[in-house]
Amino acid sequence: MFNSYDKPLPIIDEDSKGYWEHARAHRLSVQVCKACGHRHFPPTPVCPACLSNTQSWEPVSGRGTLVSWVTFHRAYWTAFRDDLPYHVCLVQLEDGPLVVGNFVGAIPENAAMGMPMKVQFDDVTPDISLAKFVPA
Repeated sequence: MFNSYDKPLPIIDEDSKGYWEHARAHRLSVQVCKACGHRHFPPTPVCPACLSNTQSWEPVSGRGTLVSWVTFHRAYWTAFRDDLPYHVCLVQLEDGPLVVGNFVGAIPENAAMGMPMKVQFDDVTPDISLAKFVPA
């Protein structure tokens, strides 16, 4: 069912657990402050806007716009060596913060700032699904 995945895996802790539960169900989510409604990512133990510690995870649409991208030609971890070059993108979510992810496959031929993007999930282990992005 799953191929052998030899890349670094996230360490799931109390702050990130909700994100990974949603991702496993193929839902992109962001942390939301119950006190002020601020949406943020990555997770924090307190809200960066009001410092409340009442955080929760809410699904978002997974749609956004391409802000920037980069191609890595160096493997900082040995497990990524066979993937070189690999491509990382920065996406501004329609209903949330900026998120960093990978493109699914190569950079789209017509990649441009502002390009509509949507999330797609890659099930890499029975417990971990990684959010990646494709043109919408």
